[in-house]
Formats: sequence, structure tokens, C-alpha cells
Amino acid sequence: MIKILSRSIMGICSLLSLPLWADGGQIAGKAKPDSHAPIAVMGEHLHKQGEWMVSYRYMTMKMEDNLQGDKSISAQEIVTSLANPFAPPPTARVVPVEMTTKMHMLGLMYAPSDKFTLMAMINYLEKEMDHLTFMGMTGANVLGEFTTNTSGMGDTKLSVLWGLLDTSGEKAGHKVHLNLGISLPTGSIDEEDQVLTPMGARPTLRVPYAMQLGSGTYDLEPGITYAGSLDQLGWGAQYKATIRLSENDEDYTLGDISMLTGWGSYRFANWISASLRLTLHDVDRIDGSDPLIMAPVQTANPENYGGERIDFGVGINTVTHAGHRFAVEYETPIEQDVNGVQMEMKSMLTLGYQYAF
Repeated sequence: MIKILSRSIMGICSLLSLPLWADGGQIAGKAKPDSHAPIAVMGEHLHKQGEWMVSYRYMTMKMEDNLQGDKSISAQEIVTSLANPFAPPPTARVVPVEMTTKMHMLGLMYAPSDKFTLMAMINYLEKEMDHLTFMGMTGANVLGEFTTNTSGMGDTKLSVLWGLLDTSGEKAGHKVHLNLGISLPTGSIDEEDQVLTPMGARPTLRVPYAMQLGSGTYDLEPGITYAGSLDQLGWGAQYKATIRLSENDEDYTLGDISMLTGWGSYRFANWISASLRLTLHDVDRIDGSDPLIMAPVQTANPENYGGERIDFGVGINTVTHAGHRFAVEYETPIEQDVNGVQMEMKSMLTLGYQYAF
């Protein structure tokens, strides 16, 4: 597989007139593919004084079917057993069955000194959720299907990376830095779309929390990152948190988030490396509720948010002679335990490009 990926990337770089190697097989500026973490890890490296970096990431995430805790639950079981807190009807009558999220992320980094790097990231989101609507007030007869869509700017991230330790050399070293970030509420939290009700009507309603584009709050994002290397081996770990600072304008607060990730990498050649990664996500329930989100669907209930998940990821990092970086990482959950009833996470794919100058 590595040979196939290598040939493909070599072909792309040839078409773009981007040479992979400098004379003598050395990469310009001694850049290494594994000097950056897997592409889905954010804020994991610093830059030298005066250096800039631009980046683009495309992430697609898929959810399908449903879980109650860590067990599968069918749509028919949901509509006959899951209480609707906005009754009537007494139970949920609409069930989400598939969701895709696509995110475009533009990033900019600048280092005013070797010890500090500034970072900004803007996001554009596209969300789509497919549903089954069940007929009437009770029973498990399907009335029909419908899909809701939202798209627009997400929340904007600003952060400072503060270097604490750097013993890196040509063959080995260790680095540690603090992540000090804030998330600005630039994403919408009042998105609407047309739905299919159990009685066959098609009104336009405010979509549930999972389909909104932002948090509606200013959020702190502290963290700490470590990276080490020895010859062709690399490894690292990062802890980051998201701490909501207030209630938003719609009377709720998304759950706080803790994320711990660790990775290891191996450099096959001076332009390509592969990585493995494990990530633990711990997310709190939503506090409060939006009075306009009151449909008989599990995603309208704040109790059905948050939980724990462990993801496993496989990635490829490359760097060209001219310093252009291309990377990909695929992740899939190996364990999930959700609060209440929620859709099951299936996979995440991140593609990325980075260029420092």
C-alpha cells in the first residue's frame, strides 16, 4: 500500500512540477514529513521567528444508525420506547438514520519569535441528515423520509502556541508547548429547514443542535502538546479542552470537551512517513435548551448529547523539495458510549495541504 501511495504522490508532484528531492537526496531546508503530527491534529507544532504557514484541510465525517449507550438500537425500537420530553406524542416519532458533515478549514500561522507562534483558523461547514418519520402518535409504521441541510461559516479559532522545551537535533529530540486558544461564536445557531411531521405536514422548523453551525458562545481552548523523535521514529501526544464560558442567546450551552490523543510515526523515506493514532473524546451533555427546538426526535433532546469515544487513525504525511506538504488521515471509532440515544460515528477522513515560507 505504501508503494502505491508513493507512486501516486510522485505522479501528482510531477504533474505540478514539484520535485520531491533536492540534489543528493536531501530535502530543502531539512524539512521532514514527520516533523508535523497527523493532519487531523491541530496546533501541534511551532515555527521559527518570522516564518508563516498557510494550510487547508478538508474533513468529511459520517454517522449512521443509532446507539443507546454502547449498544445498537433500531429505529423501530426508538419510536416505541424512547420517551418524547415534548409530549404529545408520548414517544419519538422521527429518527435520524444517517448524517454527513463536510468541513473546509483555512489556517494561518505566524511566529513573532522562536518561542511563540500565532494561529488562526476559519471553517466552512456543510451538514446533511437523513430521517425516517413514523406515522401518527404511536406504532412503528413508516410514513416517509426527509433530509435536512445546513451550511455556512463555523466558529473561528484563534490561539497562541507557547514553546516550553525544544531539544530537537538532526536525529533526535523532544518538544513541548502550551496551546492557549479561544473560539469565537461566528457560526449560526438559528438554522432552519423543512421537515416531515408524523401527521404528514411539512413545516419549516429550527433544526436540532447537531445540525447547527456553531456553539453561540465564547469558548476557551487550553492544551499542551509533546513531540519526540529518534532517527526515523516519531511520536507525540496532545491534550486539549473546550470550556464554554457562558450560555448562548438561545438559552443553552454545549457540553465541555476533553480530548487526549497520542500518535507514533515511521519515516520510510526523506519525503514520506506513515502514522498510527489513538484519540479519546469526552463530551458533556448540553446544559439548558432552545425553546424553538421541540420536535419528537432524539436530536431535539439535550440529554441525548455527549459521551465518550475512542478513535483509531491511520495517516500518511509527505513533503516535497519545495516545502509543500500533503497529508491524509482516516479515523474510525473502536469504542463508543453515548449519553441517551445518539447516532453512531462511523468514520472521519481528513485531507490537508500546508506550506511554510
